[in-house]
Amino acid sequence: MNPQSPAPTCVRHPNRPTGLACTRCGRPSCAECLRPAAVGQHCVDCLRQDQRSVPPVRTVSGAPAARSPMPTVTYALIAINVVIYAITAAQAKSLMDNQRGSALFLDWVLFAPAVADGQWWRVLGSGFLHYGPIHLLLNMFALYVVGRDAELVLGRLRYLAVYLVSLLGGSAGVMLFAQHSLTAGASGAVYGLFGAITVILIRLRQNPNQMLIIIGINVFISLSLPGISLWGHLGGLAAGTLATLGILFLPAWLRVKSQDTARLVGWVAVAVVAVAALAAVGVSAVALAA
Repeated sequence: MNPQSPAPTCVRHPNRPTGLACTRCGRPSCAECLRPAAVGQHCVDCLRQDQRSVPPVRTVSGAPAARSPMPTVTYALIAINVVIYAITAAQAKSLMDNQRGSALFLDWVLFAPAVADGQWWRVLGSGFLHYGPIHLLLNMFALYVVGRDAELVLGRLRYLAVYLVSLLGGSAGVMLFAQHSLTAGASGAVYGLFGAITVILIRLRQNPNQMLIIIGINVFISLSLPGISLWGHLGGLAAGTLATLGILFLPAWLRVKSQDTARLVGWVAVAVVAVAALAAVGVSAVALAA
C-alpha cells in the first residue's frame, strides 16, 4: 500500500500543512495568509501586488479610504458596447431599430459568406453589436453580474483573454452551424463567462449547481425562442469553459510547481482554445469560398 502523499504547506509558513489556496495565484496558503475576496480568497502577496499597482484613494479629509479591486475591464467592456450601440443608433436615426441604416452594423454583423469573402473583422466586431436596446440591456446586465467576480478571480488580463476567446468561440459556432444567419451580440462571450464562473466555483470547492441551472435555463430559451443564436451561445460556452479550465486546473494536472510556469501553462491553454476557434472559422470560410 502506497504511503499517503504529504499535504501541501503554506508558501509563507512551510511548517503549516494546509488544504487552502489563493484563488488568484493558486499557491497553497494557511488561513492566516488568506483574505476574503468577492469570489474565494486571495493571499496577502496578491493583495500587496494589487495595492502597489493602484494609487491610493483618499477621502475628503485626506485619510486613506478603504478600497477593493475594481473590475475595470468589465466596466470598460460595458462602456464599449454601449458606445458602439449609440453609434449604430445615431447612424440609423433610431434608438429602437438601430440596425437598419447603420453602416457600422452592416459592416460588422457576423455573416459567414462575408467572412469567407475576406471580411474577417466581423468575427470579433459582431460581438459588440446588438439588435435593439433590450438585447443590449440583457447582455450588459449579465456581463455586469458575472463579469465582476470572474475578473477579480482571474485577474484583468486573463479575464479579458477568456472574454475574447469566448467571443471567438461563439463566432466559430455560428460559422460552422448557422452559416446563413446574421448574428450579433455579446451573448457568446457572456455564455463563456457563465462557463468560467462554473469552473471557478468548482476550483473553490463550492457548489456549482446554481450556475449549471442558469446555463440550462438559458440553453433551453435558446432552443425554444426563434431568432436566438443557439450555436453562438454554445460555442462561447465551450470556449470560455475550456480556457478557464486551462488557467485554473491544467497546471495542477501537469504537476507544475513554479508559479511563473503555471501562469505560462494557463496562457498556452488560452492560446490553444483561441487557435482552435480561429481554425474552425477558417475551415468554414474556406468551405464556403470553394
